Amino acid sequence: MIRAHTVAQVRAAEAALMATLPEGTLMQRAAHGLAHVVLETLGGGYGRRVVALVGSGDNGGDALHAGAVLARRGVQVEAWLLSTQAHAGGVAALRAAGGRVLPAAEAVAAARGRHGHGGTGGGHWDLVLDGIVGIGGKPGLRPEAVAALEALAGVPVVAVDVPSGVDVDTGEVDGPHVRAALTVTFGTHKPCHLLDPAAEACGALTLVDIGLDLPEPDVEALQPEDVAALLPRPGPQAHKYTRGVVGVRAGSATYPGAGVLSVAGAACGLAGMVRYDGDAAVLELVHRGHPEVIGPGRVQAWVVGSGSDTGAEVALRASLADDVPLVVDADALAHADLVRGRPAVLTPHAGELARMLGVPRAEVEQRWLHHARRAAVEHDAVVLLKARHTVVAAPDGRVRVTTTGTPWLATAGAGDVLGGLIGALLAAGLAPYDAASVGSWLHGAAATLASGGGPLVAGDVAEALGDLVALLVAA
Repeated sequence: MIRAHTVAQVRAAEAALMATLPEGTLMQRAAHGLAHVVLETLGGGYGRRVVALVGSGDNGGDALHAGAVLARRGVQVEAWLLSTQAHAGGVAALRAAGGRVLPAAEAVAAARGRHGHGGTGGGHWDLVLDGIVGIGGKPGLRPEAVAALEALAGVPVVAVDVPSGVDVDTGEVDGPHVRAALTVTFGTHKPCHLLDPAAEACGALTLVDIGLDLPEPDVEALQPEDVAALLPRPGPQAHKYTRGVVGVRAGSATYPGAGVLSVAGAACGLAGMVRYDGDAAVLELVHRGHPEVIGPGRVQAWVVGSGSDTGAEVALRASLADDVPLVVDADALAHADLVRGRPAVLTPHAGELARMLGVPRAEVEQRWLHHARRAAVEHDAVVLLKARHTVVAAPDGRVRVTTTGTPWLATAGAGDVLGGLIGALLAAGLAPYDAASVGSWLHGAAATLASGGGPLVAGDVAEALGDLVALLVAA
């Protein structure tokens, strides 16, 4: 499990640990871990050139002390100070190791002078260490930091703990911020490492253990072993009814493919049986690919709404009458108020959630965590907000972020498959929060498996689910 803790949680854990250690020990742990990752990234030390952008916080101190370690390994290190309050011990350590320290304004002016007015000196360096702002910083960057980054344009950036300029606890951005190739974080992940749009600015992630004792996380992300542990598996005496029956009310004469793909997701094998209750012509199409699917009857979960068109409300009300968990998608989301307080998973994309909450879509895309949590509370249901990093929010505040997937998954019908898959997990006995987060993880991982690095269509995702589950079970 990737566990992401808030700034307050990290600060409290750091304070508790520092009370038991000699002064400066924690920063040295972070700095040595950072330097080690940088040396691996550079492929060695001698002849390499690193510039550190240093603000007034502890992350600037981490960057300076890491620079001292790098300088002792033969790296040419230069620190550009963006504040007169830079960490004094770090400045002294870097100078003692042979590194150079100068005000950022002076360095930027020199770079522009070397390359003409308005030009940059980025080509002079192999790597930039971003120690501008720590985890306590506010979104956005000051003009002098922006100028320094512009002077180093094109040089890969390693962010110290978090990319400077992002909101650490929410993943929101507001104004200029660092876009890193790699982020080296300490002690634990932070929500911004998982939540877009900040997560996009992090690049690859590396965690350095510095010995923090942390509470339960604010945000988390499932990993393969977590998914494998949560997967419903048949016992030796299982039969199709004990494994769960999932019903699908999706598709219509206007959108028959949505019904077919919803069934394809539900028929992944994680539930014992699939029932289809809908348009006769859609059922005929369903039987071409899934002859095992049968008609209406008793179920343990319903999947409602994908391609239901004008029949969505009727289908949703009929499903609610069975008093079983539901997946509510697409057209049925317009009637999501009907499921308030019921065991349900709502699966909107940003546009659908914007309509549900009465806000512009752009606001949802800027504040994924905030709006997913708000919707979960207002509807008293689990909300799965589909995105590059899908957010699954429970009414009690728990959040899981899905980091599996591929850009090729942005294809028509993929959401229909996801809804069916979550329905199968509900029918097999998972609670809505687990069904949504496990289903989302499997959906993204199956897409990656099916894609092989290239394009795919929604049906490919459904077909890959069986092979993916087999790999997880075997592992």
